[in-house]
Amino acid sequence: MATHLLIRLEGPLMAFGGETIDNLGVIRDFPAQSMLTGLIANALGWRREDAAAHDRLQARVVFGARLDRAGSRMREYQTALLGMNDSGWTTSGLPEGREQSPSYRADRTGRKVLTLQRYRDHHADAAVLIALRLEPADETPTLDAVANALQRPARPLFLGRKPCLPTAPLFAGWIDAPDVLTALRDAVPLAANARPRVMWPAGEGEMPGARQIDLCDERNWTSGVHGGWRPVCEGNLKLEERT
Repeated sequence: MATHLLIRLEGPLMAFGGETIDNLGVIRDFPAQSMLTGLIANALGWRREDAAAHDRLQARVVFGARLDRAGSRMREYQTALLGMNDSGWTTSGLPEGREQSPSYRADRTGRKVLTLQRYRDHHADAAVLIALRLEPADETPTLDAVANALQRPARPLFLGRKPCLPTAPLFAGWIDAPDVLTALRDAVPLAANARPRVMWPAGEGEMPGARQIDLCDERNWTSGVHGGWRPVCEGNLKLEERT
């Protein structure tokens, strides 16, 4: 039997980011391992430069997710005006300029600019319950420290993207269970849904009809690149079978 921390993700908009393709920011159905790592690290007050701490925390996270209210999907259209001579800072710590392109046009002042168009998907009006534990349990930060940080975060928290603010406390309590799937099955629902979809790590419970897939949702926090594969299971949970 192990203690699991319950985390409630609920808000007008959430974004569980997937692989970005050109200017299209797609989303996944479930939160990524890297997203939860970043959420916890932000609550603890860590900085992005704390790459080794992020990597270690990500390796310790064992979690599953339950879609108590799937909500709907919304696509946001964004534009940004970029100047040909503009430069910006990069992760290497050096400014990077822009190359000339026929796509640039002159504005009223003669400055050559380019309108960048982007599309970003979001979950609208969704409610997701997370059951999470850390292994090994006695390593810092502990699960108690994470729970305290979610209740009194060092910085404002967001659900995937900075405009996506939670509308309910993230800390949703504790539950003791032998595995993640049982924790998700026995936890009180956030919304009326007798057959919510669930995702949990392979080996953390069995359910008839579930499928196992290899998921790429981890991040190398030094390079910022996502990679690696981990086996997870997905299926529809019958909450009427709660014990």
